[in-house]
Amino acid sequence: MNNFYCFVIPCYNHHQVLSETLEHLRKYQMAVILVDDGSNTETKAVLQQVSEHFDFVTLLTRKQNGGKGAAVHSGLTKAHELGYTHALQIDADGQHNFSDIDDMLRQSQQHPQALISGNPVYDDSISKGRYYGRFITHFWVYIETLSFAIKDTMCGFRVYPLAAYVALTNKVQLGTRMDYDIEVMVRLYWQGVRVLFVDTKVRYPKGGISHFNVWQDNMLISKMHTKLFFGMLVRLPVLLFRKFSRS
Repeated sequence: MNNFYCFVIPCYNHHQVLSETLEHLRKYQMAVILVDDGSNTETKAVLQQVSEHFDFVTLLTRKQNGGKGAAVHSGLTKAHELGYTHALQIDADGQHNFSDIDDMLRQSQQHPQALISGNPVYDDSISKGRYYGRFITHFWVYIETLSFAIKDTMCGFRVYPLAAYVALTNKVQLGTRMDYDIEVMVRLYWQGVRVLFVDTKVRYPKGGISHFNVWQDNMLISKMHTKLFFGMLVRLPVLLFRKFSRS
């Protein structure tokens, strides 16, 4: 079976470096599904301009802002409908390292059934709150999967095998905001999808726009971990079997 790849870029009021991002992606000769998650008027105008300028871009517009997870889900679902087998999710704000795209695509081509994810290597631009907050999530994910194989669940730089993704979302409704990246990886792992990681440098540029709502998103993530913990208990025999059969 031939594998067909595209990019999916969720966008909500991020337009400052979008043209630069698309210029970097042009060389891959892959389609880009650009998802407007209910952006403001200024951003909508830029998105329309870039979709007309870059002939490999398909602009998908959501009428209302639904959150990062909702935007990524719309893009991945559209990619599957268009016949793509894999989609590389990358952010619109220039946070992800373009030079690692080749490694991610190579890993995916070698392991087409796997979810390929960036494993962030941070510089000094990351805030201490964000840095230590990730360790709390890692702790819970280790419990929810009974595995140390999941190195990071919060990096939105990934290659999704779309058949496995659609099979999951046909059964389960995932979180739609910042809880999405964590939940989808854990649930795909539960589904038997192998998760592989590529080290990637991540930076938080000064003046960058963050849509992370400290109270709302932390509450959603806490509720999600509670749900996943009880989901782990239901799957405990299977997870234990998988753990010890691989050891």
